[in-house]
Amino acid sequence: MAKTFRLELLASDRPFFIGECEHLIYPTHDGLMGVLPGHATVVTIVAAGEIKYKVDGEWRYCAISEGFAEVRKDYVLILGDAIELPHEIDVKRAEEAAERAKELMQQKQGVLQYYHTQAALNRAMNRLKISKRHSHEI
Repeated sequence: MAKTFRLELLASDRPFFIGECEHLIYPTHDGLMGVLPGHATVVTIVAAGEIKYKVDGEWRYCAISEGFAEVRKDYVLILGDAIELPHEIDVKRAEEAAERAKELMQQKQGVLQYYHTQAALNRAMNRLKISKRHSHEI
């Protein structure tokens, strides 16, 4: 059995990573999804969170806003609205976005507006968490 699979992490504004990967873990709405070479074919929604992927025996980390994944036995494609390395995250901007979302959550909103605000808060908090967790890595 192959020891790696081809991984393509594509953000809406750039190819983020394209190469061989040994192990992948990404967030879904039902929890974390782990992928090893030879995985069964599946298509899933990717939730905002942290992607971990192992290349040459070393784990790498990035933040993803949301997107979808196509998994095949020898290939994985993840398309994300935004994908960032921890050191690329603008902490001040993420903190401001979280504050704006928290303020909006206190106001009376329609159901759709509430869900948009909740999603914005989740994205900002995710970016802050990943930035702080991996701030020592560059």
